[in-house]
Amino acid sequence: MSRRVVLIVNPASANGATGREWPELVAEAQRLGVRCEERLTQAPGHATELAREAAMAGADVVVAVGGDGTVHEVVNGLVGPGGTPFGTAALGVIARGTGRDFIRSHAIPTKARDAIRAIAEGPIRTVDLGEVLSTADPEGSRRFANAASCGVTGAIAKRANGMSKRLGGTPTFLVAAFQGFRGYDNTPVHVELDGRPFDVTASAIVCAIGHSLGGGIKVAHGARQDDGLLDMVLVGDVGAKDLALNVHRLYTGTLGDHPQITHLKGVEVTVTGDAPLQVEADGELAGTTPATFRCLRGALRLATA
Repeated sequence: MSRRVVLIVNPASANGATGREWPELVAEAQRLGVRCEERLTQAPGHATELAREAAMAGADVVVAVGGDGTVHEVVNGLVGPGGTPFGTAALGVIARGTGRDFIRSHAIPTKARDAIRAIAEGPIRTVDLGEVLSTADPEGSRRFANAASCGVTGAIAKRANGMSKRLGGTPTFLVAAFQGFRGYDNTPVHVELDGRPFDVTASAIVCAIGHSLGGGIKVAHGARQDDGLLDMVLVGDVGAKDLALNVHRLYTGTLGDHPQITHLKGVEVTVTGDAPLQVEADGELAGTTPATFRCLRGALRLATA
């Protein structure tokens, strides 16, 4: 029996190209014999609402057609607090954004035709999600598919979200990163990983499910998406000069041997401190610290190649 597929289309993704090209995607799906319906998002947060409606109505696969931000919203439509699913729908992805960090960590094709074929007939895997809880987040809690963090990375996400993506995800992130580091003061924080305390002066604390963030930066090279663990990366007292000297290492997976990088694994991370730090989840702003990050083992069903 063919799968019932609902496409959640962000027409603003890929600098508006998706809005012009999505009818071609639907036509391609139909040529491949995929029975699909489409829903266009109209505002931030709308994809979450549309995905939840589709899942509750019995869709087999709900597809995020857009970038990592669209994936983030659709995931939160499919899975609620604590990993509670809304229906049984799997997530599918047709990548149209600039960052594409989520598909880098999973067996999801980059070409639309191949992605549609995977959505229609590929295996359904069970993978982990993350969850971040922050009292300063209007959502209270939200799930993340790829990575969440706080500190300068939150400040960078805030800058990047206000910038044009015409240059692509990686150049945009790097410009935002240099601007963010120049105006950022590293502060003392208290971190607990499964109850193990760390008192450090840090520029960022990253909690990852996937391998990369910021358009391909291999911050958690070797992370697994089905081990029930977060990869926690503590970035110590570094600044813009360190970033400039190590740009090449960001994309080669060799950050782990930097003396200011600590890479550990665990289920739950809490971050507190005297000053609130900006939190981001999959590049979307998610309140400030104090915050708790946790792994939700096997919380997401995912259509892959």
